[in-house]
Amino acid sequence: MALPDLQRVAESLGLESARRHIFLCAEANEPKCASCAEGVRSWDYLKGRLKELKLAGPGGTVLRTKANCLKVCVRGPIAVVYPDGTWYHSCTPEVLERIIQEHLMGGRIVTEYVFAQRSADCVRAREGQ
Repeated sequence: MALPDLQRVAESLGLESARRHIFLCAEANEPKCASCAEGVRSWDYLKGRLKELKLAGPGGTVLRTKANCLKVCVRGPIAVVYPDGTWYHSCTPEVLERIIQEHLMGGRIVTEYVFAQRSADCVRAREGQ
């Protein structure tokens, strides 16, 4: 069944070409882990940088989502990258630049900011290996 309106949106967002998806907590209501200003600054940086590098949008390989809260209310802003299941703390624009360059583009996890990660067994099981 063809759904042209959804197909147009999927194409414009690059849903079929995406390899990774980064969620960034930028809570607007009573932020607990970082100030609202910090969350907004980090989100604006992530959004702009992914666009600048042509990683987001049609033909891009990265999806991005601003989350109101990721339930980890310590050392924010918090980010998680899927399908890897890698959780990062202290996601300032400077840290996000490293995550973009090293993880999203280079496939290497930025270990000094990781506080949780899905186990390799879970990843292999999901991929059917």
